[in-house]
Amino acid sequence: MANIFEVPQPGNDLLEKAEKVRLASIQISQTENQNRIKALNFMADYLERNSKEILEANNADYSSAEKKGISGALLSRLKLSKSKLNSGIEGVRKVGELADPVNQVQIKRELSKGLILERKTVPIGVLGVIFESRPDAVMQISSLAIRSGNGVMLKGGSEANLTNTAIVKALQEGLNESDLDKNSISLLTSRKDSMAMLNLEKYINLIIPRGSNELVKFIQENTRIPVLGHADGICHLFIDIEANLEMALSVALDSKIQYPAACNAIETLLVHKNIAPAFLEKAIPLFKSNDVKLIGDKRSVELGVKYEASIEDWKTEYLDLILSIKIVDDLEEAITHIQKYSSKHTDGIITENSHTANKFMNVVNSAGVFHNCSTRFADGFRYGFGAEVGISTQTLPPRGPVGLEGLVTYKYFLKGDGNIVDDFSSRKAIYTHKDL
Repeated sequence: MANIFEVPQPGNDLLEKAEKVRLASIQISQTENQNRIKALNFMADYLERNSKEILEANNADYSSAEKKGISGALLSRLKLSKSKLNSGIEGVRKVGELADPVNQVQIKRELSKGLILERKTVPIGVLGVIFESRPDAVMQISSLAIRSGNGVMLKGGSEANLTNTAIVKALQEGLNESDLDKNSISLLTSRKDSMAMLNLEKYINLIIPRGSNELVKFIQENTRIPVLGHADGICHLFIDIEANLEMALSVALDSKIQYPAACNAIETLLVHKNIAPAFLEKAIPLFKSNDVKLIGDKRSVELGVKYEASIEDWKTEYLDLILSIKIVDDLEEAITHIQKYSSKHTDGIITENSHTANKFMNVVNSAGVFHNCSTRFADGFRYGFGAEVGISTQTLPPRGPVGLEGLVTYKYFLKGDGNIVDDFSSRKAIYTHKDL
């Protein structure tokens, strides 16, 4: 892994861009709620007006990427269909319908007579977002940044440069129309800038990486800026002895094939030994008919899984139609396996026993723990956040899908009437500590 001092220093052009975003973020942080909502509606309008150009740019990006032979998972994320674009535009409008995350009073307390403390939510400042493929992420991230009063510097993968440029142009036109500074959203297109961006600690307040394990780890190890993100999406589903068989089959299939390139798709299926014969008898042909390659431990191979797994398979995020299967003796072995190999993204259990489910959900230390439902629900939009800037698998908040509430911090505001600490030492004043 490269040393932090090997990351290039930002050139004058990048410093100039960063300064413009920083100043724009100050302006937008002072903007009233209704003005930010209006800006989002204009941003959505301009995306609609420019949808033909955006889709043409995406077709060009996709054709170029296909010729270069990039992975199927990246191609899947790169493709922006008309329906996907329309869904993204609708998502921008939906973010405007969410509650204002800024200036929310979390604490209001009288410390003493005439001395009032408030803790209020405030924007973070400037977000630096680095991502691969996913041009739809540009719309999600930009709308969340503007709604939460932040500026944003975006660096997408080179494979999506034309699409990202077309989308950001439309978003900036919308900001202009709403009388907000278009520099609140800035796009970087060169690899050199994306690396030098990691040295912009005077301008960027939070880095959010969305991409491969290698990308995220590189960023985490090569910047002084706080980083919010996750490296792997190694998700598990445990089929308990008391699982409803039909439910288990349906949820397992959806968790794998609904969108296999997503970080919340399962990579490993754990099956209780007592239900394994009945489950695999139906699951093997079901997965095969959906083009899923099954790789299993020795016990599952004995029950019909074609390929034998290695230790590396338990550590692998396939992002493809490949699924590892392991037969376990009991709940404890399932939990032990998850604690060892999970990336702490999302892990689930299928069982009719509420005691077993509660134990699983309380012990497994992942950002999302699910009972009797698909892991694909681990998503900001599905959680009602409007959209998400990414997934955080760290233990400290924000955790899981990060929406608006993860893009604000808080400040303490203390208003007095000439109060001095010495009065408390001499007992001229006393603390009341009364919540108002």
